[in-house]
Amino acid sequence: MLISEPLPALHLSDRVRGLGSGVFARNDQRKQAYRAHAAQAGLPPLLDLSLGSTDLQPPDVAMAAIREQLGRPESAAYCLHGATRPFREAVAAWAQRRFAVAVDPEREVLLLVGSQEGTAHLPLAVLNPGDAALLLDPYYPSHLGGLRLASAEPQVLKLDPAAGFAPDFDQLSASQWEALKLMVLGFPHNPTATTGQQAWVDAAAERAVRHGLVFAHDNPYVDLALDGEAPALLRTPLWRQCGIEFFSFSKGWCMGGYRLAFAIGAEPLITALRQLKGVVDFNQSTALQAGAIAALEQAADWPERIKPIYRERRDRIAALLQAAGWPVRIPSMALYLWLELPPQARAAGLDSESFCAQLLEATGVCLTPGNGFGAGGEGYARLALVHPIEQLEAGAQRMAAWLVQL
Repeated sequence: MLISEPLPALHLSDRVRGLGSGVFARNDQRKQAYRAHAAQAGLPPLLDLSLGSTDLQPPDVAMAAIREQLGRPESAAYCLHGATRPFREAVAAWAQRRFAVAVDPEREVLLLVGSQEGTAHLPLAVLNPGDAALLLDPYYPSHLGGLRLASAEPQVLKLDPAAGFAPDFDQLSASQWEALKLMVLGFPHNPTATTGQQAWVDAAAERAVRHGLVFAHDNPYVDLALDGEAPALLRTPLWRQCGIEFFSFSKGWCMGGYRLAFAIGAEPLITALRQLKGVVDFNQSTALQAGAIAALEQAADWPERIKPIYRERRDRIAALLQAAGWPVRIPSMALYLWLELPPQARAAGLDSESFCAQLLEATGVCLTPGNGFGAGGEGYARLALVHPIEQLEAGAQRMAAWLVQL
């Protein structure tokens, strides 16, 4: 039965209205429209470079472990915290090998349904409505989204491209620091693909302890630094006094669709986040956890094995775009190019959203507009190096040809 009468206006929360549509949702609508139009008009197929969802596959040992565990009845059951003990022990052993830090798997480790879930839920566990929280600008969308859901007051720390996107903590006054309850950082940084320095994270931890605030460090790219070593909160002796760090299997082990991640942090923060998650969700299947354990224990070198692939993609696509007159800052982190809009776009008066929309319509290549990562992202677009080199080269050629006509 079709409903002809207009539906009544239903009550929605202010926090949901404050979330907006989200850049990935807007892009998804544009991609669907392009696919439908391209099929009829004989246009090139969509080349989606908007998401950090890699074409590279997980290690075989991880997939084998998942398949083996799937045959056991417990893999289909709800998984409570106690059943994650083998996973948490594997994480603690990994932390010892990776960072030379002893971690208590019972009190300081928590399984997550993707690191984005953790960063979005943490503000609900540590903030009251109206509390002030600091995040970088540009930022990853879930960082702001988590603050909005917690009815917190975001305070942004602008990253300056001329300074290599280094955080300048002196932008905030002493009174502003004293008002903060939470600080959310992430280096290596998404979207700018800046690896960052350990000194930046050390300085943030020192500020957190000095001013009595929680320091959340989002670190899913810790194993994908192409130049130098990535920073980590766990390398800072102060982490147990102030912090929690989020890690993921999505990037380094190419398991994004399996939604596997974990947090390591100070016991009160892990306990609070665990309590919140206890009324929101259950844990991932033990079959998926088995794959994650195998990745940590038997394929610890997987991120090192895939970095040369990303390095080749980065260098080749950057060279093609530069040859087309599109200035490219060579990133120190795998997976993305953070592209300042080309001169042709600026001359045409296009902002990041309209540029990416027109680029998709004209070429079938989808990038993420920089404004989706905050005001500091306006004037940029993010390109994800998530397809084989031949497809990326073809996409770069499509974009170069369009720029000539713009």
